[in-house]
Amino acid sequence: MGRPRERDVFHSRVLPLLADRLGLLVIDVQNWVMDEKNRQPRPEFYEDAHSTVIPNIRRLIEAARGHGVEVIYTVMENFTEDGRDRSLDYKLSNFFIPKGSWDAKVVDEIRPEPDEMVIPKTSSSLFNSTNFEYLIRNIGLDTIAVTGFLTDQCVDHTIRDGADRGFHMICVSDACATDTRLRHQAALNAFKGYCRMETTDSLLAAMSRDFAAQ
Repeated sequence: MGRPRERDVFHSRVLPLLADRLGLLVIDVQNWVMDEKNRQPRPEFYEDAHSTVIPNIRRLIEAARGHGVEVIYTVMENFTEDGRDRSLDYKLSNFFIPKGSWDAKVVDEIRPEPDEMVIPKTSSSLFNSTNFEYLIRNIGLDTIAVTGFLTDQCVDHTIRDGADRGFHMICVSDACATDTRLRHQAALNAFKGYCRMETTDSLLAAMSRDFAAQ
């Protein structure tokens, strides 16, 4: 008979979370982004990433795995050795992350498990340069909780695109960051109309409450 269609409602972004329909997306938390020596100076970003964002993502990943929620990673990574497959924006921005390189790997603190997907992308929104949408529809996901970097670039673009494609998008506000805290807050204010806003603590509480009721 399939699952009842009570989720097909249009009056609220805050729906009960279902473990088999929720995905936790971790965007670009990779060595290249966290390489302070070779990246532009951005002290607020690195402080927040190390002290708050990555620990919060780790908490979310641990909870997701415990509840059987799909954890999906995306990283910036070329498909070709010379990077000819990159988007025009990545070329103009000089984003060159060699295929299979250390730069393309997820940071050790939140490393993927063997059966978790790590999807390479060469655009801000992974909807535009990957088969992410195809994969999550195959799995049966309709709600995506977004974490990672950068709030006003890849996180923003992915949330807007996901909303336009018919997914319930959740932004975990203290599990993402960008170059400055001012930019981070401005981004949250700009795209909040496209998603459900949660903190790490509030999303963990909602997962525990909603999953227990299933």
